Amino acid sequence: MLDFLAENNLCGQAILRIVSCGNAIIAELLRLSEFIPAVFRLKDRADQQKYGDIIFDFSYFKGPELWESKLDCKPELQDLDEEFRENNIEIVTRFYLAFQSVHKYIVDLNRYLDDLNEGVYIQQTLETVLLNEDGKQLLCEALYLYGVMLLVIDQKIEGEVRERMLVSYYRYSAARSSADSNMDDICKLLRSTGYSSQPGAKRPPNYPESYFQRVPINESFISMVIGRLRSDDIYNQVSAYPLPEHRSTALANQAAMLYVILYFEPSILHTHQAKMREIVDKYFPDNWVISIYMGITVNLVDAWEPYKAAKTALNNTLDLSNVREQASRYATVSERVHAQVQQFLKEGYLREEMVLDNIPKLLNCLRDCNVAIRWLMLHTADSACDPNNKRFRQIKDQILTDSRYNPRILFQLLLDTAQFEFILKEMFKQMLSEKQTKWEHYKKEGSERMTELADVFSGVKPLTRVEKNENLQAWFREISKQILSLNYDDSTAAGRKTVQLIQALEEVQEFHQLESNLQVCQFLADTRKFLHQMIRTINIKEEVLITMQIVGDLSFAWQLIDSFTSIMQESIRVNPSMVTKLRATFLKLASALDLPLLRINQANSPDLLSVSQYYSGELVSYVRKVLQIIPESMFTSLLKIIKLQTHDIIEVPTRLDKDKLRDYAQLGPRYEVAKLTHAISIFTEGILMMKTTLVGIIKVDPKQLLEDGIRKELVKRVAFALHRGLIFNPRAKPSELMPKLKELGATMDGFHRSFEYIQDYVNIYGLKIWQEEVSRIINYNVEQECNNFLRTKIQDWQSMYQSTHIPIPKFTPVDESVTFIGRLCREILRITDPKMTCHIDQLNTWYDMKTHQEVTSSRLFSEIQTTLGTFGLNGLDRLLCFMIVKELQNFLSMFQKIILRDRTVQDTLKNLMNAVSPLKSIVANSSKIYFSAIAKTQKIWTAYLEAIMKVGQMQILRQQIANELNYSCRFDSKHLAAALENLNKALLADIEAHYQDPSLPYPKEDNTLLYEITAYLEAAGIHNPLNKIYITTKRLPYFPIVNFLFLIAQLPKLQYNKNLGMVCRKPTDPVDWPPLVLGLLTLLKQFHSRYTEQFLALIGQFICSTVEQCTRYRRPTRTTWDFLSRNLTYTSYCQIPLLIALIEMENGCSPLSIKQVRAHLLV
Repeated sequence: MLDFLAENNLCGQAILRIVSCGNAIIAELLRLSEFIPAVFRLKDRADQQKYGDIIFDFSYFKGPELWESKLDCKPELQDLDEEFRENNIEIVTRFYLAFQSVHKYIVDLNRYLDDLNEGVYIQQTLETVLLNEDGKQLLCEALYLYGVMLLVIDQKIEGEVRERMLVSYYRYSAARSSADSNMDDICKLLRSTGYSSQPGAKRPPNYPESYFQRVPINESFISMVIGRLRSDDIYNQVSAYPLPEHRSTALANQAAMLYVILYFEPSILHTHQAKMREIVDKYFPDNWVISIYMGITVNLVDAWEPYKAAKTALNNTLDLSNVREQASRYATVSERVHAQVQQFLKEGYLREEMVLDNIPKLLNCLRDCNVAIRWLMLHTADSACDPNNKRFRQIKDQILTDSRYNPRILFQLLLDTAQFEFILKEMFKQMLSEKQTKWEHYKKEGSERMTELADVFSGVKPLTRVEKNENLQAWFREISKQILSLNYDDSTAAGRKTVQLIQALEEVQEFHQLESNLQVCQFLADTRKFLHQMIRTINIKEEVLITMQIVGDLSFAWQLIDSFTSIMQESIRVNPSMVTKLRATFLKLASALDLPLLRINQANSPDLLSVSQYYSGELVSYVRKVLQIIPESMFTSLLKIIKLQTHDIIEVPTRLDKDKLRDYAQLGPRYEVAKLTHAISIFTEGILMMKTTLVGIIKVDPKQLLEDGIRKELVKRVAFALHRGLIFNPRAKPSELMPKLKELGATMDGFHRSFEYIQDYVNIYGLKIWQEEVSRIINYNVEQECNNFLRTKIQDWQSMYQSTHIPIPKFTPVDESVTFIGRLCREILRITDPKMTCHIDQLNTWYDMKTHQEVTSSRLFSEIQTTLGTFGLNGLDRLLCFMIVKELQNFLSMFQKIILRDRTVQDTLKNLMNAVSPLKSIVANSSKIYFSAIAKTQKIWTAYLEAIMKVGQMQILRQQIANELNYSCRFDSKHLAAALENLNKALLADIEAHYQDPSLPYPKEDNTLLYEITAYLEAAGIHNPLNKIYITTKRLPYFPIVNFLFLIAQLPKLQYNKNLGMVCRKPTDPVDWPPLVLGLLTLLKQFHSRYTEQFLALIGQFICSTVEQCTRYRRPTRTTWDFLSRNLTYTSYCQIPLLIALIEMENGCSPLSIKQVRAHLLV
């Protein structure tokens, strides 16, 4: 008959593909469950208030038009909804595809069953498939995996979250309208069941059977599958567990399948007492906590509580006398086998001869170890017991007492069993690989011995007291030929013949009185020994390895193993060489990967790689978690070294007096540092003792593991230091900024120095790791802070700076800022607020307007450079860019609102435009016209001033950051600075040349050179923030004249100081000139240059008109000259030559006016 799994057997391949797909779906569900966006849970009050109106459960489907109309009524909700869609559509689509695949799975299985019933597969029916060994396994697995999928979904992805995700996908995706969309069916299958995985949560009625029946499945199929599972050993596992007391362990996988499938036919659980008694007696006579799939455990006491027949059948197992008996038995077994294993693990005990002679004994010991570990781990697990249930507590207390349970002893047994198993497997693998070579070697040696003995009895080779004997000579030659004729490929015949040859050699020694000759006896003994070795070698079978693989299965502990993590870590802390034993435990745990991957591999599915990567990645993450204790312990010692180096050990000067040598020696502290350093090197040695290991499909290199662990611990500690060190009290006077920066700088310097000190002892590149990780921390925090200003957020799983192996921790925000970089930026903005401080450009210093005390200066940015490095300053600069963009966008919205939608303001501006046109003319009666316009628009200037000064303040900060970056770049990396400047000049020259002559080369659109060089230039401070275009803008009516009117409206609040330039006239009405000018300049830079030209023309006209009016009848007053100075100061600040202003004036002013202005300027 054709093999059921053969590639040309369509029936077998179809069900194999379905089962393979089922395993892949479960892996995808488990993977996705770790990436559920928190917003869909709506747990926080803030999330409920913000997103409650746009995230819906299935109540949305009762009246979608009503909900959508509510959204349409509120533009801000529409905007939020669109933003939410952009940020979550990708992950929501991934979840939907996983949900869709679950529905498709059961549809495909039902179609396959229909095809079997309709005779689509020739000569195959449901009955014939169930008679086939592979077919029986696959059909049982297909139904079982569907049940597991549903249970995993309900455990890992809450019902409300599923509903919200499905509704979101329905609203946001265009695929919902397609004809082949089965959205309704998916929603019906995965609607909330009311189940909650939270401890103590009440179980919904008829759960999970009502959930399992949402998609109907052929009842006869379910009944036949249950019948097969009840009666057959479908995986032939009992052969690996010959002892009757191990039967429930042998059938454990089948028991898990039966547990899940029984929910598809709940009547058996409720009323069929005979069937349930049979099931319990066969599968659960001595156990009631089972693992259903990759470590997901179930306690039958709780699971079968609502089902009368099941509960009654289980009562015999749960009888306290039976519980006591089982616990005592496993306690005795574990003590006995632990002593045996420890004996086997003694150096030199497990030799090849001993192993080959005692295979049954060793396998029995392995079986007893694994069965005892399985029972004790499952039945003492916290997850298997609800502390609120009195009966659970009573049973568990009974187990803990009678089994004399000690988690450390159980862990030690697991550790020793894994090591014993690992050594045995490696020995058998080696023996199998050398089997034929050794057999041939022993055959050759035995044959040669017989040939030599034949020669001895020939009389040719004289030997002491051996007479010639032709009969023995011929006999030994015949034996030699017989040995040579043994055939390795026919092991059975060769084995029988070898035994006969051994008997013949023993008989010849007795009958011919050869015992008297020691040399002949030795030859005969050696030959018999080689023949015995041949029998041992021929008996090395792969079946032993297969049995060890079956017996050593640890998939039930995939999740439970985590409860032993603290014990593992404590053991490593005390004895770092423990890592070598843990390696065997991790490899034993890796055997759990065989369960989900077997069918995927058989089906040659493309999902093999992704599923392997997921489970292997999970296991490697656990290995990293356990071994992270080594970097943690290293850093604990490092902190002590930091303290000693920073506070206790005095730096030795280049020259010192002889009598002070003892004081500088400081033998005590230096000995302590040496002791701590030695401890660190011992920890390093411990992890490096673990050889490179293949865990699943991921190669684990201990050196890389150590480096990643050190990076992870460094990131955790540095991130915490930055978070804790940069929290400010906004009410503190003076500001805490500088003291906290100095304190944080000392902490960071301590980390840096100690890391530099330790790198040689652990063989890592300390400076490289330090720079990479600190830059990653700062860039990640900048990215998260900038998310506040982005519509489409960058999620953690999308971030180029976040890592799964070396994660950057996230901390709960303490104020409006998300991260420390935001708090630092906002504290700088707070203390340099233009309403409170005055910036003196010549000194690069901010002074308090009221007290005239220095608030801060450019030293602040030097301190940030010292503390956070170039990455910190660069990140701060990037964040300020986002803030400027936000302010400019807010400004444009405000402009639309308070100017373009206000009829009065528009009329005023229109009249003013008519009065000053053309711009080259002199405005008659200028004072009245200008001040009348200012008076009518007075109400709009407060908000306008605030927005402009905020932008200007940030631009000043960006200039200071650029100066500091450029200074440090020139000082620390002068060659880099020179190279960047020259490359920048060369590029600009080439671009200018191209515009003059288009035939010359120019970077193409796909060339990233200009973008990349910009990043380098900004990092080196070789740029001018004032020339940056932050936003794209459209034409705005009245824009130049509004800015002009705004500027002259602020001039009365300022006065001119010969030493300081323009300063605020009254602290009660604060206006700071530098941010005002830079804010206006930045704003104008965002628009077409003609707006700037019109603005300057209006200023020129204003100056000319004012001078003309003042000089027509009298000499200008001092106030008038102040007025002019303000405008000319503005012109110089904008880096516009005075000539432009004078030309503007000459276009409309009388000669007298020009002479007077020039005379004043010359003074």
